[in-house]
Amino acid sequence: MEMLKVSNLRCEYAVNPVGIDVQKPRISWQLDTKSRGVMQTAYRIQVSREDSTFSDVIWDTGKVDSDRSIHVEYEGPPLESRKRYFYRVMVWDNKGNQSQWSPSGYWETGLLGSSEWLAHWIVPLAGEDAATMAEKDASVAAEKDAHAREGCPLLRKRFQVSKKILSARIYATALGLYELWLNGKRVGDYLLTPGWTSYGKRLQYQTYDVTGLLKDGANVIGAVLGNGWYAGPLTWDKRRIYGDKTALLLQMHVCYEDGSEDVIISDEEWKFSSGPILMSDIYDGEIYDARLEKDGWSEASYDDASWSNVTRVDYPKDILVAQVSPPVKAIEEIKPVELIKTPSGETVIDMGQNMVGWVRFTVKGKAGDKVRLKHAEVLDKDGNFYTENLRKAKQAIEYTLKGGAPETFEPHFTFQGFRYVKVEEYPGIPDLSAFTGVVIHSDMEPTGNFECSHQLINQLQHNILWGQKGNFVDVPTDCPQRDERLGWTGDAQVFIRTACFNMNVASFFTKWLKDLAADQLEDGLVPVVIPNVLEDSHTSAAWGDAAVICPWTIY
Repeated sequence: MEMLKVSNLRCEYAVNPVGIDVQKPRISWQLDTKSRGVMQTAYRIQVSREDSTFSDVIWDTGKVDSDRSIHVEYEGPPLESRKRYFYRVMVWDNKGNQSQWSPSGYWETGLLGSSEWLAHWIVPLAGEDAATMAEKDASVAAEKDAHAREGCPLLRKRFQVSKKILSARIYATALGLYELWLNGKRVGDYLLTPGWTSYGKRLQYQTYDVTGLLKDGANVIGAVLGNGWYAGPLTWDKRRIYGDKTALLLQMHVCYEDGSEDVIISDEEWKFSSGPILMSDIYDGEIYDARLEKDGWSEASYDDASWSNVTRVDYPKDILVAQVSPPVKAIEEIKPVELIKTPSGETVIDMGQNMVGWVRFTVKGKAGDKVRLKHAEVLDKDGNFYTENLRKAKQAIEYTLKGGAPETFEPHFTFQGFRYVKVEEYPGIPDLSAFTGVVIHSDMEPTGNFECSHQLINQLQHNILWGQKGNFVDVPTDCPQRDERLGWTGDAQVFIRTACFNMNVASFFTKWLKDLAADQLEDGLVPVVIPNVLEDSHTSAAWGDAAVICPWTIY
């Protein structure tokens, strides 16, 4: 029986990451043994490019006398874009045991540098409005067509595949938020991409393996754009901080078995149209009219002759970075516990848990019927629906039915913090079984838990954990419900030690701390929120200390 094994290989905190842009990826592992008192005394790492059999090793450390098993930097030849690198580890311990090679892990690089981007930024606008955006003065265009600004456009491009596919990757980002569709199917399960960063200095892109979604012949890649943090209003002043128009940047590499390759990019050949999402806002919620759906819009058979051509705009690519943090995902679902009739006559659904995400519901009615929902955390002292603490945030969903068969809806580019849902309008009597709470947050691995014999202390830990879930939606925020939801540095440094106990937040904070460095003032002072979206930015003790306490705690 083997006494010593190497397990749980990680590269840049992740298992087999795809699309990283770190030039010297850091490798970590754990020892696996049934013996007690085992310590690593040496290690050996091998890396092979595009070869899981390690017949073509490009870096071999040889036996290195060291107990180090965390963040050993790759020191081999420079990495190339869009390549997969396999690695394996062997160790020795203080009892004279030598392990076998570990099972291999891998990392795959993304686009290493702005010169690798062949795609162009495209906006779903007429040429005049696009020029206005490029001049960074979109006020006239915004006033001219506010409705178009708030709606979420659909974009698509048709392309051909005529050979046997080896692999296919999409590299994508947006000014705003985006969802991708390929041949009628959603690409990946990430939410609120590309996330919130210091957009003028850092903009994340995501990498998707879409090999299994392509088909022989005609294919269609599609995207839906939302305002999100970039083009939507932020803070209690409800100001647009970064820009006024959404844009897409996408590059797909289709590699064939014969060694050839096709590259599909965002360019002037894409077309766009309005869609059923009439408004989507981080704070205010979403308005969706199912009667405006374009069935099959992301499939090759759809006729897009009436769609308009997009416009190409100049926007920097040297600020693009591969995604570092864990993506936001739908992590769990909860069912409501009670349908309440409040003293003032309101119909309110109690989810039984203060949560962050949204409600998915199924409804049946005639075309034009509406579902109107509002979200709140508490009821007032009389038991009525209470929203004063939300200030200017509406946290509302409006859905217009297309009619006929049962229809299921959930929002796309917004999220709410709530326990209670007021049903303001609904065709018929709401049925609790038709409603589901979808809990979203950054996909962080649980690492610790606490339970004792005192129920109130257990409840406190429960509340702490749910507070972390609700406030770790891509950025460590202070609250997930009102017109704020900002990355307060003071809150982050106070909570980070607890956060590390509950979950593996290393890559989550790595991403946020890069934005802290990007937004740090010239004199070294740290703004009170990161990303910095406050006009009267300042710093102070405790808030500025995040620059030291957070990296130290992660270390």
